[in-house]
Amino acid sequence: MATMLPTTPPTSRPCTVHPVLVLGIGILAVSTASTFIRLAQGTVDSLAVAAWRLTLASLLLAPWALKSCRAEWRRLDTRSWRLLAASGVMLAIHFYAWITSLEMTSVAASAVLVGTNPLFVGLISHFILQEHLRKRMLVGILIAVAGSAIISLGDWSAGAHQLRGDLLAVAGAVTVAVYMLIGRRLRGQLSLLGYVFPVYGIAALTLMILAFIVGVRLTGYPTQAWVWLVLLAIFPQIVGHSSFNWALGHLPATFVSMAALAEPIGATILAWIILQESPSWVTVLGGLLILIGLSTATKQEL
Repeated sequence: MATMLPTTPPTSRPCTVHPVLVLGIGILAVSTASTFIRLAQGTVDSLAVAAWRLTLASLLLAPWALKSCRAEWRRLDTRSWRLLAASGVMLAIHFYAWITSLEMTSVAASAVLVGTNPLFVGLISHFILQEHLRKRMLVGILIAVAGSAIISLGDWSAGAHQLRGDLLAVAGAVTVAVYMLIGRRLRGQLSLLGYVFPVYGIAALTLMILAFIVGVRLTGYPTQAWVWLVLLAIFPQIVGHSSFNWALGHLPATFVSMAALAEPIGATILAWIILQESPSWVTVLGGLLILIGLSTATKQEL
């Protein structure tokens, strides 16, 4: 999944590369996540996949982050570091829940359900942060809930195992929504790299410790498994997220938000081609309703 990082306001900086091209690269990159995860899960436990995805991404970002972000980290107070830690833990839970869901349900169902995170951002903002929930957001939520219900009812007939996968994908959406709301507050104090590097690092450490406690094997994989893990860290985690956030500096947030809705479509197509996993008509119908609901909700909110 392309976890959308906290957004930055558009600027008028000159740009030599067309922002839409960069955004397209980002969508393609994040769409590969589900397929790389599925390929790695053949020999790697889901918890280990999540742990290595974030650990490798953190290691790849470390040279730049440690060189350029130390001054802004020194300015943070204790409360800000606690929020960074909370954000990292939420991101860790998100990836563990979502990646595990891919063991149990289809790529299409998992991708569209975890992609409902903007709706949970709206709900949490309304009920916990006391922010006004606009009518368009409420309508979008109702449409998306109908789509989620259709997918869940279809998977119920396939067995409780698949339904648990759907619920884990929704749990992934809720936790990444919390991560994004925390990030919205912290991004005023930190640059993009200054924010994501410690958050990725905390999430990676959380998952590594959990894997060690429960006895999940973290080494001894075949070479091909390491290839999938490295590609997972590079393309959806670093290239995908960076492309989205770079595009946000040159394009309206609404446009980027709408473009991000293509991720579940791309993930489903790649799974169809590479994994030979064709979506059921129930998943397609439910997914379309979810995408319509997301489009309706975010058109005004972002």
